Amino acid sequence: MNKKVRIGTRDSELAIWQALKVKKMLSKIGINSSLSFIKSDGDINLTKPVYEMGIQGVFTKSLDSALLNDKIDIAIHSMKDVPTSLASGISQGAVLKRDSEQDVILTKIPFKKLNENSFIGTGSLRRKSQWLSKFKKHKIVPIRGNINTRIKKLYKENIDGIILSEAAIQRLKISNKIIKTLNWMIPAPAQGAIMIVLKSDNYKLKRKMNLLNDKNTEICTKIERDFLKTLEGGCSTPIGAFAKIVNNQIIFKGGVFSLCGSKKITVTKNNIDIKYKDLGQKVANELLLSGGKELIDEFKNDRNAL
Repeated sequence: MNKKVRIGTRDSELAIWQALKVKKMLSKIGINSSLSFIKSDGDINLTKPVYEMGIQGVFTKSLDSALLNDKIDIAIHSMKDVPTSLASGISQGAVLKRDSEQDVILTKIPFKKLNENSFIGTGSLRRKSQWLSKFKKHKIVPIRGNINTRIKKLYKENIDGIILSEAAIQRLKISNKIIKTLNWMIPAPAQGAIMIVLKSDNYKLKRKMNLLNDKNTEICTKIERDFLKTLEGGCSTPIGAFAKIVNNQIIFKGGVFSLCGSKKITVTKNNIDIKYKDLGQKVANELLLSGGKELIDEFKNDRNAL
């Protein structure tokens, strides 16, 4: 392919890392590329929590527009930020092999020394809900910005710890901090995965992008996103989901949580046939029938008070 592929990306350090990873992968299959930096609504407004912005695809909408207007050829996203229904005219080109799906907490002092008066920073309702279900007396502080901005806020403001993605910590090689993996917290659907999108009618480029696709990650993230979509959730809803493939079988865990963490409904499925393509939708419907619908409706009502 002789034409240089224009890679659209946000300009945060993490987004650039992801775009450079794709650039390197494209180079290995003989495709030259360049980066085009585009600001998203989520990057421009760093004071209002994402769940208050009322925008589907707060981190993807500007890149979608650039794709549709032929300003870029592909866009790179943290897959957990991508709406479960892509914009008309845009298709999934590839999902890269997933890094860690887990959440971590980065603290000023050793984790064991946190007390009931501790202040924990996160802009995610999913993280907030699950944290409060385990540490009921902690105070949650809304916090926005890129990873390094949030880390600076931790040390400058009255915050004892911040919850972050382990994949982001690893990608940016942040290791000289007090970090604890939260293996009990159900991650966001598709957390740790990188997604490439492109115009739906760009068939030639789509065939090339398929060379970068990791099939197992594609299967697992589809299950997670189907679960989220069936529950009518988004990045502003406290829903977690994670699927993995072990010995050609799928293991899945998902859950929905109340805003204050006092209620939760979780579901675990083990040893499901890898060919079961509707697993996410099926499990979500089971959860809805077992009280999940009432909990989601309760959350929607509570959200009006945010």
